Amino acid sequence: MDSKAINVDGENFGGVEIMQTTGTTQGDLQAGIEFIYHMREHLVDVGVATLYLFVCYTIYLWLKNRFK
Repeated sequence: MDSKAINVDGENFGGVEIMQTTGTTQGDLQAGIEFIYHMREHLVDVGVATLYLFVCYTIYLWLKNRFK
């Protein structure tokens, strides 16, 4: 095992190699790396949700100011 490569789902990230095993609990480092790795697939979803949040907050501020 090479101590200078992170390998998650066949991707090499450099650093520490982490082997995925079934039936065991994941360490915090591995879970964090997998979370960040899988978030790359959802950037559009996160962007749309953020834009929606800002639009709703803008409408809230506009209504609050209008009925003040």
